Amino acid sequence: MSALDFYAHVATRGDVLGVGLGATPDDWKAALGAEFLDVPGGGLLRRDYGLVEINFSPDQPGRRGQMSCFGFGLKIQRLLFLESSSAVPSLLAREYGDFAPRVRFEELQACILALGHTNEIDESNTSRDMVCYRVSDSTARIHVIVDPDPYGSGDPDPNGHHEGDIWSIEL
Repeated sequence: MSALDFYAHVATRGDVLGVGLGATPDDWKAALGAEFLDVPGGGLLRRDYGLVEINFSPDQPGRRGQMSCFGFGLKIQRLLFLESSSAVPSLLAREYGDFAPRVRFEELQACILALGHTNEIDESNTSRDMVCYRVSDSTARIHVIVDPDPYGSGDPDPNGHHEGDIWSIEL
């Protein structure tokens, strides 16, 4: 299995090593390990593993003190500027190998299609510099760079993001 297989799995199946929406912080810790940064605020909790970022909120009444995942994302854009060894949880690296600093949408799209899913543009989440694709039969949204110099500051960084690179996958 490769990192590209991992991205396609998350986009079509909605889980990371068996955990996903509705899972508790302890479930995510069991799957990805104890090396993370928790950022509480406003009654919510954001857990940052580098590549993987998870959002938790208090559960329904009756489960006092419990939190569950209401959204998570793969922050692929971080891999360009962070060492893969520090940005990718070791359990993911062990399972999927090396994670490249940039991922082309065309490559992921081919994997998604091979898994029997389609994608279409999500106009409500598309902007001048990003296009958002919705994956069929999934809650996944894939954000793809269309303008690597959205502020017109000059020539885009040749070592930075390029048109067609995936910025993130969000669920």
